[in-house]
Amino acid sequence: MVRLRILTVDDWPLWRELRLAALREAPHAFTARLADWGHGGEERWRARLEAPATRNVAAFAQGTAVGMASGLSRDGAYELRSVWVSPRARGRGVGDLLLSDVASWAREHGATSLRLKVVRGNEAAEALYARNGFVAEEAARAEGAGERVMVRSLVP
Repeated sequence: MVRLRILTVDDWPLWRELRLAALREAPHAFTARLADWGHGGEERWRARLEAPATRNVAAFAQGTAVGMASGLSRDGAYELRSVWVSPRARGRGVGDLLLSDVASWAREHGATSLRLKVVRGNEAAEALYARNGFVAEEAARAEGAGERVMVRSLVP
């Protein structure tokens, strides 16, 4: 059974552990690099968790943290970020639970859509997002950038 927990500022050591594990395990899946996050003290990690209009959630299986996701709002636009599931928990619906939680949070705060960027070539992530109602934006496909923008409508 998988349990989700909303992270608070005091959970910064867990957030750091998950973020660094994600960057070590799947450097191809993120534009951020381990070198970008591997330094900095408690203040830096707390700042990420105390940013306004954010949701940071961790997934646990058998008492062990196995995934994370973040949602944030900037100027009324809601974004999904920092999604990662440990290899030992993949294929068990953990990613679906994390995405559902962030989408519910965004909807509760008045969002009509949720956007994300996925590194091109990360087919497993794209499949997860597509399965959860995200579709690639045509304009973003034409840009030829290293990331693809995907959007999920939150309108019932």
